[in-house]
Amino acid sequence: MREFHHVGLPTDEKQPGEVYVEETKVWVTDPEKHPYRVEYLRYEPDSPVTGPLRELPHMAFKTDDVQREIAGKQVILEPFEAMEGLTVAFILQDGAVFEYMQWANQTT
Repeated sequence: MREFHHVGLPTDEKQPGEVYVEETKVWVTDPEKHPYRVEYLRYEPDSPVTGPLRELPHMAFKTDDVQREIAGKQVILEPFEAMEGLTVAFILQDGAVFEYMQWANQTT
């Protein structure tokens, strides 16, 4: 199962309603509160996130198996718990960044 969730856009400007993800030192907005499912990401200067993920937009998909989605792909950010019950991972494919999101209590 794979379902579109949001588009992520890097920004240097503080956004209304952003929350801090300590693991990656990034401020993010809730794409479910945006009419076009946009998530803004504002990285702290010392964020461990570098390269394409920090520089390019990304497309995000909900999945029931993050490991299956990233198997054999160019992983640019290994799976981690972005918030309680939500595991995410990022890959680079065909010059684009993709995020896969798996909720612990997800049912399909």
